[in-house]
Amino acid sequence: MSPAAVRPSSGPADAAGAPAAPDAAGGRRRDQPLPSEAEALDAYSRAVIGVAERLSPSVANLGIQRSTRRGRVPAGAGSGVVLTRDGFILTSAHVVAPRSASGRARFTDGRELRFDVVGRDPMSDLAVVRADEAELVPAELGEADGLRVGQLVVAIGNPHGLEGSVTAGVVSALGRALPARTRTGVRVIDNVVQTDAALNPGNSGGALADGTGRVVGVNTAIAGIGLGLAIPINLSTRRIVAALINRGHVRRAYLGIAGGPRPLPPRARRETGVERGVEVVEVVEGSPAERAGVRAGDVIFELDGEPVVSAGDLQRMMVEELIGRPVRAALWRDEGRLDRELVPAELDAS
Repeated sequence: MSPAAVRPSSGPADAAGAPAAPDAAGGRRRDQPLPSEAEALDAYSRAVIGVAERLSPSVANLGIQRSTRRGRVPAGAGSGVVLTRDGFILTSAHVVAPRSASGRARFTDGRELRFDVVGRDPMSDLAVVRADEAELVPAELGEADGLRVGQLVVAIGNPHGLEGSVTAGVVSALGRALPARTRTGVRVIDNVVQTDAALNPGNSGGALADGTGRVVGVNTAIAGIGLGLAIPINLSTRRIVAALINRGHVRRAYLGIAGGPRPLPPRARRETGVERGVEVVEVVEGSPAERAGVRAGDVIFELDGEPVVSAGDLQRMMVEELIGRPVRAALWRDEGRLDRELVPAELDAS
């Protein structure tokens, strides 16, 4: 027998004895069965599908209404996340305009329920509404402080009124800052989550969830293509939500200054051991700061025993517990240190 007659077979032979030919891509053989749908799903797809199936029943399409001489008319739309079985729904403050006292919430099971605004907090861009009917499906809240850049996140909302829309992406960045405008000025929302999950008008107030389906953010802004922002779910957020549910607003302390970071002069650094503070550029007339003798040009580097190096530090310290309680401010003026006692007032954030 010649050597040519003993060539090894390249695959199993067909009925005529000839080897089975591979497909055009050179991979799967024609006689090999295609994978099942379950086998074709990769881990990424399974995670996104799991989040969508778990969370979609807890995300509402909010239709906002406002009163006119002709009755109540549509005034916008957004999304909301169910907090409790008895109808409390979390959304964005800018979705619920100040004059909007009610609206309609639609769910993926076909229910459409009337809701009323319970409270809104423009300074955190969060609001709570309550639907008429109980037996809603509450979402599970997670913890944004544990997020990592690159982690999978899923956004669920109602962009352009398209209910139950799901997009997926990753955490692009953490610790972003988002300005929130109020009647009294601009406040910075800290620790905002940046994601490349597609967000569009109508997504505001919807859920940003981790791979387990826990809500870690409330979608709030579109800063550009592939650049969405969400208010983080953390301890501060939970306190705000609790205050909105219990009394309809959030109490914050107020000093009445505007300023920015500034290095202390060399002598001040030597005497205080502090490198930076917040330079006061404006003092509001009649404010606690003015009554305490704080002036434009002063550099505040400590308040109530805590270091102050940015305007954000001052903002974060203005919690409800400081309202009406005397606190000591350490500041540098001209060539010397001064201590001033301030009594923070309650901020009117309406």
